[in-house]
Amino acid sequence: MKLAVMQPYLFPYIGYFQLINAVDRFVLYDDVSFIKQGWINRNRILVGGKPLFFTVPIKEQSSFRKIRETEIAEGVRWRNKLFASLKHAYGKAPYFNEAMDIAVRVLSAKTRLISEMAALSLISISDYLGIGIKFIHNPDSYNNSSLKNKERIIDICLKEKADEYINLSGGKELYSKEEFFAKGVGLRFLEPKEIRYGQFGTDFISRLSIIDVIMFNPVERIRDFLGEYTLS
Repeated sequence: MKLAVMQPYLFPYIGYFQLINAVDRFVLYDDVSFIKQGWINRNRILVGGKPLFFTVPIKEQSSFRKIRETEIAEGVRWRNKLFASLKHAYGKAPYFNEAMDIAVRVLSAKTRLISEMAALSLISISDYLGIGIKFIHNPDSYNNSSLKNKERIIDICLKEKADEYINLSGGKELYSKEEFFAKGVGLRFLEPKEIRYGQFGTDFISRLSIIDVIMFNPVERIRDFLGEYTLS
């Protein structure tokens, strides 16, 4: 059984969905500290040929508060502004309607927590792409919050009876294959290959939000993209 553990990000880049597609179970790791200026409540879209951030505003940003305790700012003004930005940026994209439907559904969700909105973005995109996977929403159920960093991840792997833990390549600085192997768990790192597609004929901008990918590509092609990675 292949397992991944990641903080829930809002409409992340396609590499995140390659990771989702590569495993059998995916733990939404939201009982850890909220990261300011990270990917939990924002991502990048293409505006006028340049990458620009879109952000879901947070009521009180604090790295001393867990992701699952972090509340979204109230009101509809920021939502309407974001919808207008997406329409302005992508209104002429070939799959605008499909992508916009998902974005509106997620960003209009009746939730006060960014963890729930980010998780919904992951689940909605996975459903759209036909990724069949079991998401695990309650990492605190493992009763191991006293453990730190890799020790906690290894404990989750053991409790899920995972044969293999897969992480994005950035985890190479955090995790040791020897330490996982000593506990009977294989460790592999996923490195996305370069993925390119048309973006209004401008110079290609990579690693934008999955929203950008869906705006310009049919589901069948995106499913091909999901396999464009290496494991080491």
